[in-house]
Amino acid sequence: MTYVNSWQEKDPVLRNYSREETVKSVRDALELRPRIEMIVDDIWNGDFDGIFFIGIGGTYASCMQAEVYMRGRSLLPVYVENAAEFLTTGNRRFTENSVAVISSVSGNTREMVDLVSRIHRIGGKVFSFIDTPGSTLTGMSDYLIVAPKNEQLKFFMVCNYLMYKNGEFEDYDEYNRQMETYLPEALAQAEEDSDAWAKEYARRQAEFVSSHPDMPHYFIASGSQYGAAYSCGMCYWEEQLWIRTRTVSCQEFFHGMQEVIDKDTPVTLFMGEDEQRPLAERVAAFLPKVCANYVIIDTADFSLEGISDAYRGTVSHLVMRAVNNRVDAYMEYYLRHPLSIRRYYRQMEY
Repeated sequence: MTYVNSWQEKDPVLRNYSREETVKSVRDALELRPRIEMIVDDIWNGDFDGIFFIGIGGTYASCMQAEVYMRGRSLLPVYVENAAEFLTTGNRRFTENSVAVISSVSGNTREMVDLVSRIHRIGGKVFSFIDTPGSTLTGMSDYLIVAPKNEQLKFFMVCNYLMYKNGEFEDYDEYNRQMETYLPEALAQAEEDSDAWAKEYARRQAEFVSSHPDMPHYFIASGSQYGAAYSCGMCYWEEQLWIRTRTVSCQEFFHGMQEVIDKDTPVTLFMGEDEQRPLAERVAAFLPKVCANYVIIDTADFSLEGISDAYRGTVSHLVMRAVNNRVDAYMEYYLRHPLSIRRYYRQMEY
């Protein structure tokens, strides 16, 4: 069943939400653009041979989004790597002229600290976005911006300016005018418009999890939404809510996962507005034939006032994050499970 087109009457107070703080957070991130451009200018003048977005866990999800965003738009040598894989396998394309773009909330994640040390041994440079001042990684970065939240937005700002420098983003100024004028309010509005739906979705999912604790919830997505689904399933539902999940790309759905879907299988499909939307549309057309327990979240249902249709696909993953912010708030409530607690993560040596 799809609920996204059936918004209910809004609650007067949204759980764990402040419009003022949400707008300010996005606006603060957008105001980093001059600093990002200055750093990219320096990288550009250094004759780099590759830009590598490298992360682990949730930051790897954001890196995947940045890479797929660039892949169909730019001739620049842009790659994505998982930090743990890079530490064991390496990548011969990463040289002393390469640059790693990373992000970390804590600034001390073990794999990321080891990664930066490895990169410096190779001779490459590191451009870091760190949320926590004075953390380990802030003292190890060649280029550093310390600012909280909005990791995906910051990564895409790097991508956009790289493409502009490479002559691949002619309307860069107009694009940024729209984003800086309208995006903060548009994302806040997306949270508010999805709140009643998210509350009902979370209630239904919490009830299902309580009665079927061993059944994984399947998240399906493609393009930049795949990183959103990957992060939602692993970082939020598994790590923070202790719910079993599996994330599958739309393009791989018909080569395995479709055979394990039945009437009661819980499925959520993330639909964005980038060039891979047709892959999600194919899954959306199939699901009603075999499943009665699916949900489709489509960013096209949100107005995003002031943002041109041509630009919507570049921010649809941020819209999905806005919706999932509301879902997380109510999943926490209905499961009576604070998002901040962990059983194992950083609780012991492993």
